[in-house]
Amino acid sequence: MPHYRVGYFVGSLSSTSINRVLSRALVRLAPGDLDLVEIPIGDLPLYSPDFDTDYPPEGRALKDAIAGVDAVLFITPEYNRSLPGALKNALDWASRPWGENSFDHIPAAVIGASPGALGTALAQQSLRGVMAFCNARMMTAPEAYIQFTPGLFADDGTVSDPTTEDFLREFLEEFRIHLVRVLTVLPRDAEPTAAS
Repeated sequence: MPHYRVGYFVGSLSSTSINRVLSRALVRLAPGDLDLVEIPIGDLPLYSPDFDTDYPPEGRALKDAIAGVDAVLFITPEYNRSLPGALKNALDWASRPWGENSFDHIPAAVIGASPGALGTALAQQSLRGVMAFCNARMMTAPEAYIQFTPGLFADDGTVSDPTTEDFLREFLEEFRIHLVRVLTVLPRDAEPTAAS
């Protein structure tokens, strides 16, 4: 059975990020043939087109990390009804310079946790718009908006609520099906397309 390497982005830089806690649960619950590895974004400088002719090591490391995975998973909070700035900055770095878009045809999915009842619906919609422009192959369903409540996740990623645990397992199984389908048609060794 083949194994697939999934790079995940935690959209929050907070030391107390509930989405980082959610990421631990996803790592624990992932199907046995999915290896989830974090792609860190905290050390990236702010993107500017001035860097396009001479990418700094942090930007190159990000692009190399994405090149080394079969799919990407975004685990993000919602800030002011949109993406966190750090995550948008990482998307900009990864999609540039022109003609070297790291997200071209990559299988991708998004999930997020929030204390509010809406989960991270608007942040996810914003991310989907950016990733559509970057020509990623986003999983459209199931959508996953997790309302974070105290005690729902332990620090090690254990999920206390069986219904939530089952939902997360199903989400990951659907993502596995999605990425296998995409990779069957669009292997990761294809040439990237331009993104502005």
